[in-house]
Amino acid sequence: MTQLADLAQRVLDAANAAGADAADTLIAKGTSVSIEVREGALEHAERSEGIDLGLRVLMGARQACVSISDDSATSIAMMAERAVAMAKEAPEDPTCGLAEPDQLAQNWDVDALELFDGGEAPKAEELQQMAIEAEAAALAVDGVSKVQASGSGFSDTSLFLAATNGFQGGYRRGSYSTSCVAISGEGLTMERDYHGEARSHLTDLPSATEIGRLAGERAVERAGATRPPTGAYPVLFDERIAASLVGHLAGAVNGSAIVRGASYLKDSLGEQVLPKGMSLIENPSRPRVAGSRPFDGEGLPVAERAIVKDGILQGWTLDLATARKLGMESTGNASRGVSSPPSPSTGNLTLTQGDQSREDLIAMMGTGLVITSMIGSTINPNTGDYSRGAAGFWVENGEVIGPVNECTVAGNLLDILKNITPANDARQHLSRVVPSLLVEGLTIAGA
Repeated sequence: MTQLADLAQRVLDAANAAGADAADTLIAKGTSVSIEVREGALEHAERSEGIDLGLRVLMGARQACVSISDDSATSIAMMAERAVAMAKEAPEDPTCGLAEPDQLAQNWDVDALELFDGGEAPKAEELQQMAIEAEAAALAVDGVSKVQASGSGFSDTSLFLAATNGFQGGYRRGSYSTSCVAISGEGLTMERDYHGEARSHLTDLPSATEIGRLAGERAVERAGATRPPTGAYPVLFDERIAASLVGHLAGAVNGSAIVRGASYLKDSLGEQVLPKGMSLIENPSRPRVAGSRPFDGEGLPVAERAIVKDGILQGWTLDLATARKLGMESTGNASRGVSSPPSPSTGNLTLTQGDQSREDLIAMMGTGLVITSMIGSTINPNTGDYSRGAAGFWVENGEVIGPVNECTVAGNLLDILKNITPANDARQHLSRVVPSLLVEGLTIAGA
């Protein structure tokens, strides 16, 4: 990190020389490799190495952001001059600005987060072999006609944030992944499904054979899909897609939406938004998890917090600007890229699990729909009206009788979230730990 720290100081020095009142810089340096195969042969290979420098300058109550991909002294100076010129013309925003020194994170333990395993980057040939193994495992499943895509990848990214308020900090993040998309049937009867896994430590990544096999089995299960009946039925959101419901809740409590008044939960602070006994916890310090980080995008400390506790909404997700607009304190949730100013965002989320299995909830349904994949989205952020295309399995008398597709499920998120019944099948390694969720009485538009 020493090299990035020196580079960050050069950027801040250039901003000062250009006349900025204050500034911060985010530097991202990384390497990524992705491999795709088809029919046992290399289909696509991509490798990228580079560095991106982002600079935000503040001129009084005005701010501007500029980014470059060249760390030469000339380019850095030009970036700083351009950013200052842009800030002078920007509209005033009295809530923009850096954190006060006493707000900054002071101590953190990057090693405890285990975001990088310290191993050597896998060779392209090794990634190719993983992709080939996944493809072969999928094709070995009886009923799979072809594999649409099979790939594996690796990324190694170092991030460094520095500001004229004295903050400096950085960390390194790694990711290994393998995925496979399998197809069953031929012509108009083709159905596809997938499976993919990603980990920060290579030793945690499931085998390529396991990933490909599961993708193949899922595709075969989809064979012969028909449209379900139209009506109001219970719906089980499979664990694979249940996190999308929590994502809608997280978006509705985002400070940016609250400031704009564009949230169906804008008047729900302190009100029930989930069933009693259920909580939604954010924890940015979970080891080996993609959403973990030692500090936020403005250098503020991060900490575990309850967004919802015992069903009651506890607070908004805020960065410094949205907190100032609302007369509140930042929750340490600033996130940013090299070319944009900070904005609030959630990371690792965990929803309270139930004590029943997915199969138990299916048995409880009687007649209804298990959703395993979704497409499209029509969601009104002001009212919570919800409508999405879906596919999955039809249930009768508490048992799955066959696959279904080409249907739409609709309801209102205020009612949906208050009436969820969780299973106990959430995967703990994900950034969003959300189990399968049973919802009563959604409207299904099918045959």
